[in-house]
Amino acid sequence: MEEILSVQGVNVYYGAIHAIKDVSLTVNEGEIVTLIGANGAGKSTTLQTISGLLRSKTGDIRFCGQSIVHLPSHKIVERGIAQVPEGRRIFLQMTVQENLEMGAFTRSGGVEKDLERVYALFPRLLERKKQIAGTLSGGEQQMLAMGRALMSHPKLMMLDEPSMGLAPILVEQVFSIIRQLHDEGTTILLVEQNAQMALSVADRAYVMETGKITLQGTGAELAQSDQVKKAYLGG
Repeated sequence: MEEILSVQGVNVYYGAIHAIKDVSLTVNEGEIVTLIGANGAGKSTTLQTISGLLRSKTGDIRFCGQSIVHLPSHKIVERGIAQVPEGRRIFLQMTVQENLEMGAFTRSGGVEKDLERVYALFPRLLERKKQIAGTLSGGEQQMLAMGRALMSHPKLMMLDEPSMGLAPILVEQVFSIIRQLHDEGTTILLVEQNAQMALSVADRAYVMETGKITLQGTGAELAQSDQVKKAYLGG
């Protein structure tokens, strides 16, 4: 499999706080790679650094073989990385369809076809396409955030805590969609506190603790790891 993302020796600081400590990870084309760990471990900071919202003091981030470490975030989106942020961050005063159209801001033409694809994946959004996004339920807002990211035609989709705050039935639904996107060929980097669900869909996984990668392996290997079971799976 061809490597699509390579993060090497990244260190990120919030003032004097060393948030990310020499982190290295890779994502191959067509994989679901998940990053699990406790709240505050540095998972979201890692995604924000990849997407250009934060800067690393050291190391390199390469996407499709080219360094993106100095690019502004909108240029990184143009290269093919889309992030679904923690807390969804949809445009609450806009309609569902306007939110989706905003996801295609880096592209010209072909938006109608992409809308059809998103509405086919998320029929609930089609039913509510003229509704103001702020009136949607939490699960519907998560679907909208994922649909908006898909509108940019990402080569890599990064999902930050997609199950946060959702009822168990909606968590199942979100992960079913993640599997479907994977089956259709979308490469996914998933940050998720629900370690059991994350490992169940992951080809490979990394465990983060206090800003460092402490374990890595296939999703199945880490699901069977005594260390992971004890810390994250209630075993």
